[in-house]
Amino acid sequence: MMEIQEIEEILQQKQNPHRYRHTIGVRYTSICLAMRYGEDLTKASYAGLLHDCAKHMSGEKLLEKCRSHHLPVSDMEAKNPFLLHGRVGAWLAGHRYGVEDPEILSAIEWHTTGKPDMTLLEKIVFTADYIEPGRDQAPNLAWLRQLAFTDIDQAVCEILKQTLDYLRDQGGEIDPATEVTYSYYLQKCAEDAES
Repeated sequence: MMEIQEIEEILQQKQNPHRYRHTIGVRYTSICLAMRYGEDLTKASYAGLLHDCAKHMSGEKLLEKCRSHHLPVSDMEAKNPFLLHGRVGAWLAGHRYGVEDPEILSAIEWHTTGKPDMTLLEKIVFTADYIEPGRDQAPNLAWLRQLAFTDIDQAVCEILKQTLDYLRDQGGEIDPATEVTYSYYLQKCAEDAES
């Protein structure tokens, strides 16, 4: 696996300054959440740093990478190929940056839509992507950042809700994976509240 500093240097060349600042913000937020919840800091560092390593690619290039490396593409992803940057990013992390840990690769793959029953690392990167310090557009961000450090499942649920609300308000297409994930966490948080 490449050293963190080496990956940072490569990403700084590939990403525009705004995306690179976001990347570093997600890395540090992932580490902070990992400290809070007892996750492996090195895994959180690599997953946070590499989560958007394919984001600079065009939709056409993402589709081409999926085809040439036999990565699955849903109908929704074929119509909205930007959704593939997590899957292609996981492939790049493994093949270009030497990451072999399946937990890190999975956290990179699922950081956009999430998925039901995510691992702690997957939840950390998913959440860090939304709340990192450079983000300033989401509603109730200060509250959501506090929530992320007190109840990560509830934070995941709220992020999914806000994402779906935003897409509905904008008239955007909604990836069914996000809806399935939201339903799962809505039920999980309701059950946790009852117990």
